[in-house]
Amino acid sequence: MIETAAPSFAVTPQMLIVADNAAAVQLVSEAAVLAGGRIEATLRWDQVAARIADHQAIDVIVAEAESVSSELLSGTLPLLDDIAREHQARIVITLAEGQIDLVAGTLFGPHVQLLCLPSVAERVVALTIAARTRTACAQESGRDGEEARLRRLNEEVARIAETLARLTRSDNGDLAQREKSGVGDRRFAYAPPSPADTADIDAQDIRAAIRARRLRGQYFDAGLLEDPAWDMLLDLFAAELERSQVSVSSLCIAAAVAPTTALRWIAKMSEAGLFERHADPFDRRRAFMALSATARAGMMGYLAAVKRAGLPIA
Repeated sequence: MIETAAPSFAVTPQMLIVADNAAAVQLVSEAAVLAGGRIEATLRWDQVAARIADHQAIDVIVAEAESVSSELLSGTLPLLDDIAREHQARIVITLAEGQIDLVAGTLFGPHVQLLCLPSVAERVVALTIAARTRTACAQESGRDGEEARLRRLNEEVARIAETLARLTRSDNGDLAQREKSGVGDRRFAYAPPSPADTADIDAQDIRAAIRARRLRGQYFDAGLLEDPAWDMLLDLFAAELERSQVSVSSLCIAAAVAPTTALRWIAKMSEAGLFERHADPFDRRRAFMALSATARAGMMGYLAAVKRAGLPIA
């Protein structure tokens, strides 16, 4: 068993790179330096099991998974997760779209950032966020409970990440107004509807609303109309009515935004207590997403109110 090391940095985070080709190592190294980190070591994926225990002073694990086989990932990802949790380190992992379910099935939570086909700016900011989060955890150790610390840190991460997404799209929309309209603040603002109010809520009506929302993109710049949180809530609620399950990759598609942005929103909604992640009992490499009881009650309340008012689902 590896002994937990003391916090390993005051200013400069120590980063471990896991990558299989020189181009990926070069790209990650440059991003790590721009993020203010120092490369402590570099390992190939097939070296992790034998050599990661040699590197105790790790604050951020930076992994490039795009060219790695499913078999090697399946055996190595749990080890990276165990090491990160034991040392309170952070993981930033880059993956291909086809790897979303495999990676998210193992790596998920406030200590992980999943990047799918990221730009250089997204890499740098992800590493900066990971380093800042790790620093804050080390500085606050012993002062507050771990749950409260992670909640505050995740809120900061979400704000920074959302700002990055808008900057890289050159989107000058009002972020403050978007945050004010977040679903998280409304979860206790209503009473759960009675069964009579929701008896004839139809999944087809929700699917029709989703199709109507997608049609807007044919006439307006889709970037101006992005609303991934609501799109995912609609998709998950419709799936629940249909008694079907939604994989992480399917939910990313439903969000109608870039995969990295969708993954960030899934993490944010999970931390807000609106999404729940359930392992696939038949395939440990995959996980399904579902509404929490709070989110389910909220959707039922909204749809019942729309029905009573004679309004369409927005």
